[in-house]
Amino acid sequence: MNKKLIGIMLVAVLALATFTGCGSKSSVEGSVSTDGSTSMEKVIGALGESFMESNSKVSFTYNPTGSGSGITAVAEGRCDIGLSSRNLKDEEKQKGLTETVLAYDGIAIVVNPENKVEDLTVEQIASIFKGEVTNWKEVGGADAEIVLIGREAGSGTRDGFESITKTEDACKYRQELTSTGDVITTVAGNPNAIGYASLASVKETVKALKVGGITPSEDTIKDGSYTVQRPFVLVTKEGAELSAAAQAFYDFVLSKDARSIISEAGVVPAN
Repeated sequence: MNKKLIGIMLVAVLALATFTGCGSKSSVEGSVSTDGSTSMEKVIGALGESFMESNSKVSFTYNPTGSGSGITAVAEGRCDIGLSSRNLKDEEKQKGLTETVLAYDGIAIVVNPENKVEDLTVEQIASIFKGEVTNWKEVGGADAEIVLIGREAGSGTRDGFESITKTEDACKYRQELTSTGDVITTVAGNPNAIGYASLASVKETVKALKVGGITPSEDTIKDGSYTVQRPFVLVTKEGAELSAAAQAFYDFVLSKDARSIISEAGVVPAN
């Protein structure tokens, strides 16, 4: 075989490898900016990392400002995709915003590991956060004042928790914190504290209670038996076309390829 023919065959093989994507990166370029829910940090971080591995010319950013701020950011054009751990309100939809459910997340009711309480009903949880039950001994715990830890106004986790427990505008929080991590750290440091946090973010430093006898898990969220759960939502603006990079990321996170990444992040894929 002459050298010219070998050269032609090599070029053909290289062209085929490039065309099929074998060992190559995507040709998509640009940036993707996301903004919003702090509860979505783990799943969005994992999805962003995986996306950039396959799209080396794309930069991905996530700004953990809270659901309300993320919704405002996409409405004002300050980010490509907003992240919310609650459904959009009617007034937000009327501003031209659209929601797409990425996954479902359990809201864990967390206490200090030293707390003897293991299980509460939704009604008991509501009574505790409304200040009607103020001592742990009233629900089978130690003789100690209950310290209520919650999230700030605008938080998707707070909105989800209060709507499920029907405690809107009635919770008697000792502290209102601005991130899931802060809630977990605060509860971990106070034997008498109780709070709520995304199940995907719960660490061994706190204990997630059963609710109505049901342990929060991927299986119990998927089958609906664990009732304290909410959606993780991607927020976009009607009529505002996403950039090629942002559209590629959006398509990726909703694809079958992303399911395992979402599950590994501790939440249940919606698709």
